[in-house]
Amino acid sequence: MILGVDPGERRVGLAIADDETRFARPLEVIDRTETDAVARIREIIREMKVTMVVVGRPVGLSGIEGPAMEKQKTFLVALRAALDVNVDVFDERLTTVVAERGLRAGGASAKRRKEMRDAVAAQVMLQGYMDVHR
Repeated sequence: MILGVDPGERRVGLAIADDETRFARPLEVIDRTETDAVARIREIIREMKVTMVVVGRPVGLSGIEGPAMEKQKTFLVALRAALDVNVDVFDERLTTVVAERGLRAGGASAKRRKEMRDAVAAQVMLQGYMDVHR
């Protein structure tokens, strides 16, 4: 299993994919104000037998790392230190936009879009990673 992680300041979106089908699906959203995201990710890795984690790398449209990347680096260091699996990074440019559009097209209510947006963005990022690394 491969876990996709889309970290944000307030929420962390998670997606999961198995090595066989190589299709990502949204898993859950962690509210960082209520839950230790690294501890929850470690728990999911153990429960779902995850062998690899892919973390979204926030870059601007120009490809240049922005201020969000500095905050994410701290999270990435903590994640790598806490996990016994390989942690890779992948460009997450526009994943939230794609997720929002998909949820709207599917008729999701505003409340449901807010609840699922980060997990769907993680799905988009993870699927992109798997498509590139086939």
